[in-house]
Formats: sequence, structure tokens, C-alpha cells
Amino acid sequence: MDWHQLMIITTAPDNVPIVIMLFLMPFYTWYGLKQSFANDRLIEKLEADPELAKTHHRKTQPWVKGWDSTVHVWPYLLKIEFLAAIIVTLILVVWSIFLDAPLEEPANPNLTMNPSKAPWYFLGLQEMLVYFDPWIAGVVLPGIILGGLMAIPYIDVNPRGNGYYTYKQRKFSIWMFFIGFLVLWLVLIVVGTFIRGPGWMWFWPGETWDHHRIVHELNRNLHEFFGIKDSEVLKAAGFGATVVGAYFAVGGFACDRLFRKFAPEMVKKQNVAQYATTIALTVMMFGLPIKMLLRLGFTVKYVMVTPWFNI
Repeated sequence: MDWHQLMIITTAPDNVPIVIMLFLMPFYTWYGLKQSFANDRLIEKLEADPELAKTHHRKTQPWVKGWDSTVHVWPYLLKIEFLAAIIVTLILVVWSIFLDAPLEEPANPNLTMNPSKAPWYFLGLQEMLVYFDPWIAGVVLPGIILGGLMAIPYIDVNPRGNGYYTYKQRKFSIWMFFIGFLVLWLVLIVVGTFIRGPGWMWFWPGETWDHHRIVHELNRNLHEFFGIKDSEVLKAAGFGATVVGAYFAVGGFACDRLFRKFAPEMVKKQNVAQYATTIALTVMMFGLPIKMLLRLGFTVKYVMVTPWFNI
């Protein structure tokens, strides 16, 4: 293994924040879950003891009833904020001393960087370009992501768990966060940063980034595996539409079964439009890792091919 190559990639000024993020995200995820489980145990204790529930709030932090329990902004909060500002300032000063800003010479249209990568927060979109048409990966999917985020307050109608960490009261929201952000989005960023090398080719960690490497891959559309030729446009489009429709039908049915089994309270509180939106967004979210698996594992380029767009 080429450890020198791996160290160069890891210690590049552009990639240091991503490496730090890979350590911070698991820690804060664990810390949040730890607090949520502690709150769940406290809630169960208060529900089992109505008398205790009358004199105790639903948080594990100490609480004293009355005016003495009030914490004033000055000096308590401002001292903490001032100390935090000093610590962050020191970190930024040390960072700027030991790490150069990732600035390069002016862009030269005759000499393109290889690999040419977007900023880390756009690497997920750049990685999706491998699996979808550019307008789908760059316009449609980001639009669905933003629309789904804006729809969350309107489809997640469970008021319990707001204002404090809890797992049992927010299982669906927590698992959607795990899958959508931690598993999918962060994985795409890691792949784009550490695995995609020159020519956006796949290099496992430790492999030398060879600019002259030639990869012989035979990517075929899904209908070609079933004997349908690309020249048979209508037949190929009809086959792809059938596969995509079957995926949404089977995926929607599977999501419905899972929701009714593991999140029955959410199902009861949602109306038809909210429930249908939840299932549609969930099915589309799982479509991304499935398409990645088809491309990387079975060299399937497109599932649905039409004269206007490809999926």
C-alpha cells in the first residue's frame, strides 16, 4: 500500500477539515444518543411515578422549583460564550500558522486540474454525476433534497420530543437522519475526497493515484442485460419505466409495512397526503444507494433510457 499517497491526501489543507469532521460526527452522534437514552429512562421513571412527575421536569439536568432556579444571562451565559470565543480564536490562529490556505495560481483554461474536484460540501453532488444524468444529479435530486427538508415540519407531525433529546419518541426522525445524512451524504463526501482520483477513477485508500491508469469497464444499460438493444428506443424506454414503476410500487409497499410496524404513532397522526409524501421521499432516498450498487457492483449505467432523460 502507498501510505505516502494516503498521507498526502489526508494532510492536504482542503481535506484536513473533512478528516476532523469524520472524528467529530461519530462523537457527537454518540453523545446525542447517550443523552436521548438518559432522557428516555427519566421519562419512563416519571410516567411510573405520577407524584414525582409533578415536581420534576423531563430533563436529566438538576432543577429546583422556584425563583432560585433561574439562571441569568450575566454572568453565567456570557462567561461561557466569551470563553468559547477565545478557544475558537486560538484554534483558528494555530490553524492558520501550521496550515497554508489552499490557494493556487489563477485558473488556466489550457491546463485543467486532474482530478478537478468541487468544494467538499458539493462533492456529494459531483459523485452523484457518476450514477445519473447531469441535470438529474445537479438539478432534480438537489431540488428533491431541499423540498424534502422543507416538507419535514409538515409531514412529521409528532410534537413529542421537541426541545429535548429522546430516541423512543423520535425514532423515525432519528433513523431518517442516520440514513440520509450520516450514511448517504457523508459517505459520498468521503468517496469524492479520498477514493476518487485522476479522471474521477476509483482508487482504494492506499493505492497510488496513477494519472496514466487505464480502466476497462463495460457499462451497460439495464435493458441490455435482457436482450433489448439501444436501437429499440420505445421498447427500452417501456422496459425502464416498468422497472422504475415496479421499484416505487414494491418500495412503497415495503415502507408502508415498516412504518406501520415500527412507527405506528406516526402513521396514525398523518393524513393521506402527508403519509404519501413520507413514503415517496423515503423510496427516492433509498434509490440512490441502490443505483450506486448497480453501477459499482454490476456495471449498470442506466436503469431507464429515454430520448429525453436517463435514470
